[in-house]
Amino acid sequence: MQIKAFTFNPFQENTYVLACPDTKQAAIVDPGCYEPHEKQALQNLISQEGYQVTHLLNTHCHIDHVLGNAFVKQTYEVPLLAHKEDEMTLNMASVLASNYGFDAFEESTIDQYIDQGTPLKVGNLSFEIFFVPGHAPGHVVFYYEPMQVIIGGDVLFYESIGRTDLPGGDHNALITNIKEKLFTLPDDVTVLPGHGQETTIGHEKAHNPFLR
Repeated sequence: MQIKAFTFNPFQENTYVLACPDTKQAAIVDPGCYEPHEKQALQNLISQEGYQVTHLLNTHCHIDHVLGNAFVKQTYEVPLLAHKEDEMTLNMASVLASNYGFDAFEESTIDQYIDQGTPLKVGNLSFEIFFVPGHAPGHVVFYYEPMQVIIGGDVLFYESIGRTDLPGGDHNALITNIKEKLFTLPDDVTVLPGHGQETTIGHEKAHNPFLR
């Protein structure tokens, strides 16, 4: 799997492009691109690598992760896949956009619901989906076992966890889900988070103050 990462918008959100090297099919995960130069940077990468975008995925639908949803849907004519429980979160993003100064925000809608156990293939790549609510009610993560990599959204950060004081947040649920679903994976699994630097399951087991 080829992984390309961008950091977009004032929230410093990490957007990922996951591509199959054999077929050049690609998924865009959590497009946070809002400004024209951010959208252009994403387009340039897709064009330069010769990728065919086949999937638009949201780990969850907080506004910083969905600013580029409409752009990606329109540009690459792909459906948006997300968990049903985060549909309200996506609707709230449209309401909150002007409060955060995103006056040109374009609304998007979920086209296909995904959940834990839903098959997800991008080219020849097969991903496992885990349902990990707590930061957001419909939060999912994508696990690519052959490379032991998780695209983790805002569940688990380097020595931290996702905030749980937003609407739909549940601190106890987040802690439980991390321990029961992510911490059962091998220690050397890499976590690519929605903000900040990457980490590993083993590092967080040993050093995360929220999870000891």
